[in-house]
Amino acid sequence: MDIAARVTSKGQVTVPKAVRDALGISEGDEVVFRVEGDRAVLARTPNFLDLAGTVTVPAGKRNVAWDDVIRRTRADRAPARR
Repeated sequence: MDIAARVTSKGQVTVPKAVRDALGISEGDEVVFRVEGDRAVLARTPNFLDLAGTVTVPAGKRNVAWDDVIRRTRADRAPARR
């Protein structure tokens, strides 16, 4: 699908309805522009809350404070000292 839009003097572009509908974009949604060479790609940003429950967490790592998770991860990745 190729649809043109004009850039205003303020650098604004209205995302055409057909594009909004195809990407499921509605008022208030955030989008991201990714520059790839001489073109830009527009994408709807994911709602990370929709991902809740999609990743299995081992029982030993459930109900652990986030600071502890980061601390353990850094300790596990740190090179061994001699």
